[in-house]
Amino acid sequence: MGGTGKSLKIVAGLAPAAFAMGILFIGALGLSILQSFGYAPAYGVSEFPTFRFYERVITEEGFLLSLGLTFYYAIVPTVIGAIFSLLLALALMKGFKGKGAFLFLYKIPMVVPYLVGVSLVILLFSNGGLIARLFYHLGMIGSPSDFIRLLGTSSGYGIFLVYLWKQVPFMTVMLYAHLLVLDHRQRESAYLLGAGPLQRFFHVTLPGLAPALFSATLIVFAFNFGGFEVPFILGAGYPNTLTVEAWRLFDDPDYTNRPAAMALTTLILVLSSLCLALLIGFYRSWQRKWGQL
Repeated sequence: MGGTGKSLKIVAGLAPAAFAMGILFIGALGLSILQSFGYAPAYGVSEFPTFRFYERVITEEGFLLSLGLTFYYAIVPTVIGAIFSLLLALALMKGFKGKGAFLFLYKIPMVVPYLVGVSLVILLFSNGGLIARLFYHLGMIGSPSDFIRLLGTSSGYGIFLVYLWKQVPFMTVMLYAHLLVLDHRQRESAYLLGAGPLQRFFHVTLPGLAPALFSATLIVFAFNFGGFEVPFILGAGYPNTLTVEAWRLFDDPDYTNRPAAMALTTLILVLSSLCLALLIGFYRSWQRKWGQL
């Protein structure tokens, strides 16, 4: 009884905040879905139900390019960041001179907004930025404008720099914390049985790190897939990610385009949910293969 009463008290305490958050999130989501199907009298559209706006955004000339860029900007920095974070977490376990200071410094980007990272990348890597001017003064290029263009292109190098600067510390914290609580007896046993460093890593350390690595990767991928401000500022003018294209439709002076923006936003939600479901399914099958389920 005591335990049940305590649980009910906790639920009752959380209920007002949960209710407010539920109304704000679910209500906004439901309204955007209704608008995507043509129920938007505030914008002069009352065609519910209709798939016209979905058909419009999917058949747009640049839709497939935007879809490809969205996946590109989501997958590449996530994979690169996971590799760097894994190596960094393993290095922190071994220890090195100045480790105490590094443990503090590498976490700083976690508390700094993404827009600060965007500003730093523009300041450093733009044509005419600090690095371009340094190369010019060293005689490596004829003028600062000759510096290789990293920003404002579909290559996404500037976007990757911001994502990695911000997300590698986050993933490293999760992996390093997991490494600290891992049972190292299996690794020691593998060492005594003659397993080499790579065998110990792939057969002992990596399976033990899998839950933290998967969780960190899932969070970062989901954010990158739905990210807006970084690709909007540092990406190409055309094409760009689905989120940027949705904002452009929503910001159009013609309000009748806003249901199309809601349709594109709903598609982003569906696509990201499908991707996350596939990743979770892949991870579950991997766990069954390794006997973790």
